[in-house]
Amino acid sequence: MLQFLYSHMDESPANRLCPRKMPRQQRSKATVTAIIEATIQVLLSKGAARLTTTDISDRAGVSVGTLYQYFPNKDALFHEVLRQHLDHIGTAMEASLLRYRGQTLAVIANGVVADYLDAKLARIDISRALYQLSPALEVAELQAALVVRIDTVLRHLLESASDATIANLDSVVFSVRTALVGMVRMVIEEGAPPSKIGILRRELTTLCHAYLMASGHVSH
Repeated sequence: MLQFLYSHMDESPANRLCPRKMPRQQRSKATVTAIIEATIQVLLSKGAARLTTTDISDRAGVSVGTLYQYFPNKDALFHEVLRQHLDHIGTAMEASLLRYRGQTLAVIANGVVADYLDAKLARIDISRALYQLSPALEVAELQAALVVRIDTVLRHLLESASDATIANLDSVVFSVRTALVGMVRMVIEEGAPPSKIGILRRELTTLCHAYLMASGHVSH
C-alpha cells in the first residue's frame, strides 16, 4: 500500500521525471548515491522492463518508502542516472577546452577523442545500460543540452587552433561531434572488447585530424 501511495503522488507530466527533493545533508546524499548505484546495477542485471523499485531499494539497502522520498517512480530514477552521466561527459569535454585551447589541430583532435572516450569508459557499464533506456525515456532535452556543450567546446577549440583556420565552422563542428558520438556509441553498445576500444581510439583520432586538416587553411 505504501508503495502504491508514493508512486501515485505528484504524478503530473511536469513532475513525473523530476526528483521529489534534492539531498542536502551528507547522510541524505549518501542515500541517494546508493539508490542511483543500485539502479544501475539492477538495470544491468534485470533490464529496464523487469526492474522494479523494490529491486532497487533492496539492492541499495533502503526501504521503498525512503526511495520514494526522493524519486516518484523508476523512470525518474533512470532520468537522474542519465542526467548525471551526461553531465559528467559535458564536464569532461569542457575541461578539454582548458587543456587544448590554442594547440595544433593534431593536439586538439587527439585530446577531444581521448577525453570523450575516457568519460564514456570511466563507467562503461552506465554507458551500455543507458543506451537501452534512451529510446523509452523523455531525454531529448538532456541530450540536446549535451550536444550544445560539446559543440561549444569544439567551436572554441577549432577557432583557437594554432596551425589552421577552419572554413565552414558550423558544418565541421557538426561533423566532428556526430562522428565522435556516433562511433563511440556503436562500439560501446555492441559490447566491444578492450582491443576494439584501442582501435577505435587510434582510428577515430586519425579520422578527426585528417578531416580537420582537409577542412581548413593550414598556416605555414
